[in-house]
Amino acid sequence: MSKSLSFNGINVSFTESGEGDTIVLLHGYLESKEIWDPLTEMLEKRFRVIAVDLPGHGKSGVYSEIHTMEFMAGAVKAVIDSLKIRKIFLAGHSLGGYVTLAFLELYPQSLAGYCLFHSHANPDKEATVKNRKREIRVVMAGKKNLMYPDNVTRMFSKNNLGRMKDALERSKRIASETSAEGIIAVLNGMIARPSRVTLVEKGEKPMLWILGRDDQYFTPSVATAGVKLPENAKVLILENSGHLGFVEETAISYQVITEFAEKIFRN
Repeated sequence: MSKSLSFNGINVSFTESGEGDTIVLLHGYLESKEIWDPLTEMLEKRFRVIAVDLPGHGKSGVYSEIHTMEFMAGAVKAVIDSLKIRKIFLAGHSLGGYVTLAFLELYPQSLAGYCLFHSHANPDKEATVKNRKREIRVVMAGKKNLMYPDNVTRMFSKNNLGRMKDALERSKRIASETSAEGIIAVLNGMIARPSRVTLVEKGEKPMLWILGRDDQYFTPSVATAGVKLPENAKVLILENSGHLGFVEETAISYQVITEFAEKIFRN
């Protein structure tokens, strides 16, 4: 069921389905809650599933020229508060993972555990900042349609492009619907985000870390380099995925998330 609420004067859109313990799904850059649909259809048979359009993406509004990770985490908190949910398992893809870590820092009392899905705790490197600023210039010049097709194509493992043409076109369509203002706000927010490696290492909440062997944005070794994993962390590398494992290997993603979430909700 599609719902919405007002947060800091903007609309925040989300869907809610299923019953049971709550899993909240946060999409990545140039995505929307719709990107989770194949996984949601599986999870909702065992969980209450909430998928949120982060501010600036999907059907959620744009607040300012910068959407910090903390601001977007606040929007997620407003959603679960509106539904009177006490504890959630929060899974964030890429950008959504950065928001998940901000949520962990700000609202640990609301978390049973969390999942970083093709994401990491590091700040942007200099080269990444340079590329994000280039993308901002492209979007400001009114040429966002020249940018997103390549970005989206790179999300898939090269080995999957032939067999996943429909999924690729669907992801491109979702990206095309993201407003220029929303893209700029989120890019500025990602540039500004701090390191949260120390937060991950503290192990305050159980963490599931899912990465793709063929990720063209960052390899598993790059994502995990220098991170001292706590005892309550589990790492899974999807051998046949790029940056969209919940699309490329949906069944395995479902199985691992279900087992991890059920375990922490029982404890």
